[in-house]
Formats: sequence, structure tokens, C-alpha cells
Amino acid sequence: MTKHNKLVRDHIPNLLRDSGKNIRTRTLDHKEYDDSLKHKLRDEVEEYFNTAENKDSLTKLADLLEVIHALSYTHGATIEELEHIRQHRRKERGAFHTRTMLLDIEDE
Repeated sequence: MTKHNKLVRDHIPNLLRDSGKNIRTRTLDHKEYDDSLKHKLRDEVEEYFNTAENKDSLTKLADLLEVIHALSYTHGATIEELEHIRQHRRKERGAFHTRTMLLDIEDE
């Protein structure tokens, strides 16, 4: 039996069972869930960086967004609330459209 001990999407256990696999799962408590989501976020970011194809990159970004949405819920916020915060920060600080690299700031 191959050990995985990782958080998976909701439909993965049934998809594995439907393909004839014998699996074991358990439900995480709130702290384990939060910790697992943070590890999942790191894993998904790494997978994004290791993706070369544009289509695959978009799929990885969608995976990242799914983890971010789940993390938002663990912090007691809806996706809409998170989006409101994002828009507020964008209005105050801007986005990244101008591709500006800050090179240095002169010390006083």
C-alpha cells in the first residue's frame, strides 16, 4: 500500500474507488485542515513553477485559486469577501499590470 497522507479534492476518493482502488481516508480536524491547506498551497505553487505549457499553467492557477478559496473559508471569509479585500487593495496599491520592478530606495 502506498502512503500519501495528503489533502485531496472532495471527489478524489470516489474517483479512486470507482477505478477499482482500495483506499483509506479520514476527516481532518480544523487545525489539521488549515495546516494541510497551507502545505497544499505550497505544493500547488511549486507545481505551477514547474509547468511549462500555458494550458497547464492555467490549470495550476485554477488549482491555486481553489486552495485559496478553501483557506479563505478557514479564516471565516467568503470568496466574495476575499474578492472585496483584493479589489480594495488593488484600488489603494494597484495591480501588477505596469510590470514595474523596484530597483532600490536611497537611504536617508
